[in-house]
Amino acid sequence: MKAMILAAGRGERMRPLTDHTPKPLLVVGGKPLIVWHLERLVGAGFHEIVINHAYLGQQIEATLGDGSRYGAQIRYSPEARALETAGGIANALPLLGNQPFLVVNGDVFCSIDFASLKTALNTPNLAHLVMVNNPPQHVKGDFSLLAGKLSADAGDKLTFSGVGVYSPSLFQSIVLGEAAKLAPLLTQAMRASLVTGEHYLGVWHDIGTPERLQKIDALLRVGFA
Repeated sequence: MKAMILAAGRGERMRPLTDHTPKPLLVVGGKPLIVWHLERLVGAGFHEIVINHAYLGQQIEATLGDGSRYGAQIRYSPEARALETAGGIANALPLLGNQPFLVVNGDVFCSIDFASLKTALNTPNLAHLVMVNNPPQHVKGDFSLLAGKLSADAGDKLTFSGVGVYSPSLFQSIVLGEAAKLAPLLTQAMRASLVTGEHYLGVWHDIGTPERLQKIDALLRVGFA
């Protein structure tokens, strides 16, 4: 199974840190956020990795290169302008192939067992999402989880972690090169009962502000993340 790291966001909420550095290259615990993902993906057996980028994307390519130093083969999916999550994934499909693939948001920090997700998506389902408890900044959550299926319509909701496995078929309606959000695609698939999920209770942080970045950096430096 291939994996994709989403790294095309502008990181407006992280300014001024992102004025000259793309958010995935911001350092926590002594290494860039995206390197934590790379090392954990490779450790879980993912060696073919696609990374999309837009804002200051050449810095990402210059830093990571072809991925060989991490034991990976990295291919890049550049975007002239950020295409949102679904648009970015659809744009990268020629690199991802026609089999299910893992996607990880570049601006989260987690210890999710990526290896366990290799067999998480079963036909005919279109997506499998890892859900987490609602953080203080997102108390309403995103989707409810009942008997392994996700719903956008009812029930107590959990927060989408930014880690999921997708079938390429989920993105068949997206016009290549056009921006598109992921939530509408997922909601439509959920109403057809084609999205499964799991509730993860381990380490997970949304690195969305400089304050949260500082917090996880401090935790990592003392070994508590």
